[in-house]
Amino acid sequence: MTDTLSFPDPTQLAVPFFVAAILAEFIWIAIKGKGGRYETRDAVTSLIMGAGSVASGLLLGFIAYGFLMFLWALTPLDLGTSIGVFILCFVLDDLRYYWVHRFGHRIRWVWASHVNHHSSQHYNLTTALRQTWTGTFTFMMIVRAPLILLGFHPAIVLFCGGLNLIYQFWIHTEAIGKMPRWFEAVMNTPSHHRVHHGRNPRYLDCNYAGVFIIWDKMFGTFVPEQDSEKVDYGLVHNLGSFNPLRVAFHEWIGIFQDVIQPGLTLHQRLRYAFGPPGYSHDGSRDTSEAIKAKHLARNPQDRGSPGFTQ
Repeated sequence: MTDTLSFPDPTQLAVPFFVAAILAEFIWIAIKGKGGRYETRDAVTSLIMGAGSVASGLLLGFIAYGFLMFLWALTPLDLGTSIGVFILCFVLDDLRYYWVHRFGHRIRWVWASHVNHHSSQHYNLTTALRQTWTGTFTFMMIVRAPLILLGFHPAIVLFCGGLNLIYQFWIHTEAIGKMPRWFEAVMNTPSHHRVHHGRNPRYLDCNYAGVFIIWDKMFGTFVPEQDSEKVDYGLVHNLGSFNPLRVAFHEWIGIFQDVIQPGLTLHQRLRYAFGPPGYSHDGSRDTSEAIKAKHLARNPQDRGSPGFTQ
């Protein structure tokens, strides 16, 4: 078995492209007067979050890599390094990403790490850089375990994961409308991902795909962008802050404050940490399901339309 295989980090190699694309989008919006909006403090916060994510990866990346190498030492399988193996790994890793992303919206412990990515009320290419500093503490590295045990080397899995993130960069824009129908049918696009960043009841908890939107269509979480309903970006309850420390840690602090409330049962404390975002033992907050239900109570004509089919 190959233990010394290594590849460069594709996301670091893509940094010049990220910078050039952000400048191009900014100029395009300034000239055309449409296709999105830049707000200086918001964009700076996103850039700081991106830099912090890189730093946390450098400081804590050895934990996930060590775990994957531990699994690699256990598995008797080794699929090698052929082009076909890379392609298969890329597709399966995107399925892995779909489930991690879905967990990130349905399990508060994971949402605490992911929420910062949704904290911007704007949608432009800098939003793609608003990444987590605390992903290691969600332990979602476990979801990669099947790939390693199936015989994909950790270096290949991490390389494909980096390519996945690079793909997702360009879909964080309003400057691109809809792609050709065949492309929209299979791939994640700016239109599909705009929906994912919406706080509208219709658009909550959908379109988790990284690269291939087919996963959402397979698992019933796809909602198309509606021409009749513009996406309202941000969180259900927006932060109102550009402080990177608040953006990065506010939900972790919220979990701690909720869990230590006096008078709760163990089950309630666990639900505050691992239940869906919006859970409350006294019904004082709303989960996404409750938000959708209240919307339908006010707007029964929307029942059965995209985003309200369940």
